[in-house]
Amino acid sequence: MLKSWVRFLLIIAGTIFFGLGILGVFVPLLPTTPFLLLAAACYARSSQKLYTWLLHNRWFGKYIRSYLEKKGIPLNIKIYVISLLWLVIGLSAIFAVELLAVRIVLLMIAAGVTIHLLRVPTCRY
Repeated sequence: MLKSWVRFLLIIAGTIFFGLGILGVFVPLLPTTPFLLLAAACYARSSQKLYTWLLHNRWFGKYIRSYLEKKGIPLNIKIYVISLLWLVIGLSAIFAVELLAVRIVLLMIAAGVTIHLLRVPTCRY
């Protein structure tokens, strides 16, 4: 059994990660899925009620469950995420960043995320 203060900190962290995940829906450079997965991990270790709520959430539950069960990500989500990722990082690298090293790092991050998403199985709903 976790100590109550550790449980409390995990609930707070999970809630912060959930909030960042929600914000990521609207802010292109902020990743939604990793934050929601972190929220799920925190809730799983601290609150069965919050964990169950997140996994059955009307908007995100299906995607989180599919990812956690290693079923995959729907093709339309993959296409949308990869397109948006390259659009935002490409525009940032061209217009917002002056240092070549930072541009290279941005492009490497985009390539790494793309490779990861392509390696995740594609599922159908």
